[in-house]
Amino acid sequence: MTSEAAPESTLPYPPLHTDKKFVVLSDWDGTITTRDSNDYMTDELGYGPQKRRQGNLDILAGKVTFRDAFREMLESISGNGHNFEFCKEELKKNITLDGGFKDFHKYCKEQDIPVVIISSGMEPSIRAVLSKLIGDDAKEIDIVSNNVDIHPDGTWSIKYRHPTSGFGHDKSQAILPYRRLPNPPLIFFFGDGVSDMSAARHADVLFVKCKDGGDNDLAAYCRREGIPHILFADFSHARVVVADIVEGRTTAAEALAKGKA
Repeated sequence: MTSEAAPESTLPYPPLHTDKKFVVLSDWDGTITTRDSNDYMTDELGYGPQKRRQGNLDILAGKVTFRDAFREMLESISGNGHNFEFCKEELKKNITLDGGFKDFHKYCKEQDIPVVIISSGMEPSIRAVLSKLIGDDAKEIDIVSNNVDIHPDGTWSIKYRHPTSGFGHDKSQAILPYRRLPNPPLIFFFGDGVSDMSAARHADVLFVKCKDGGDNDLAAYCRREGIPHILFADFSHARVVVADIVEGRTTAAEALAKGKA
């Protein structure tokens, strides 16, 4: 990945945090939240959970790109007559925060560690839910994601950040610029699913959220590819590991060797 040309981005990036020792980059859906908002919309407003789940399995098996499967998911929601404003309101009513995230974010603020959301979702819906869930603190959190196109007839579609990439949003492009800094920070990355595969091997410390019996698609991918990672149940567990690394009680390599928060 580092030798390949970066996919052209249709959307701007926030400035890099060039003077920090540590940076937290985190997936949003199903990682900071307890349920993936796009899965929720697809299951409840689109073509349903069975077809969605098969799409994820096809992505993991390499039969289809995330970009194309995800676009089809979202088209099923808009195609059922649900406009984007309605969808945002539904998400604000039904998506909840990981129980440990507020304290985790507070710790990061105290330690001067930026927290940036790296998402394959759409910035307007993420921002709406994030603001409802954590209030004014949401303004401090940059969001690097896709966007949305609202069409004249009221339908909508995703506007991909990297439309030439099979990921739609190649999350590695949020990490690799840090690698090129003269004094790069240590990157913590948090994820849970197939949309995080592009970022998985580029983090210094990869946290994979476990669920549904202690497993998920990202964990399966990491095991298959031999990518070291730390399984965590929620951000209260992850905070302990991050604090141990930040405060010098353990190293990133030692934490990864344990494999669990």
